[in-house]
Amino acid sequence: MNAPVTEIKRGRKFDQVVEGAREIFLQDGFEGASVDLIAKAAGVSKATLYSYFPDKKLLFMEIATQECRMQADTALHEIDFSKPAKEVLTEAATRILDFSLSPFGRGVFRICVAEADRFPDLGREFHRCGPEKVRESLVSYFEGAIARKELEIADLTLAADQFTELCKADLFSRLIMGVDQSFTKTEADRIITGAVEMFMARYGARA
Repeated sequence: MNAPVTEIKRGRKFDQVVEGAREIFLQDGFEGASVDLIAKAAGVSKATLYSYFPDKKLLFMEIATQECRMQADTALHEIDFSKPAKEVLTEAATRILDFSLSPFGRGVFRICVAEADRFPDLGREFHRCGPEKVRESLVSYFEGAIARKELEIADLTLAADQFTELCKADLFSRLIMGVDQSFTKTEADRIITGAVEMFMARYGARA
């Protein structure tokens, strides 16, 4: 799976291949997921796997975009947006940081950056299903919070992007650069609390 091919084919066993790959990628990450393991989990031959996904990166990005959609949809259903802004933002920050620091989230980011020149469509698709979807969800929430006079924000998209970056402060760069491989709950909570407090200090409604 090393040929520079950017097209995938769909057929009768496409969903079967994707589900098997999802299991292995989530279990072993990108580097640890071998073609043999993926084919075995999917219950197909390697030839069938190659016929749908000529490059392992394409298969990984298919799973990544599906996973991002699923996590975003789940978050929207599970977060109670009627709660006070600080509680909503803390829950959102926790989800953003958890995904960013996960082996899967880290793998997606590294693939997008490493293959940006060869496979620009991969990065665009992930950005559409990941960061853009997060931004849209935050902007939608901000609009409601502004109407309830909990927040005061002029540039909604800028505020959404700022919040997302605050949620990854320090830890994400250390992880990506290999400085550290994991973090304690205390370290994560420090970033989450700081992100929410700084955001509220800037955008919280003044009495």
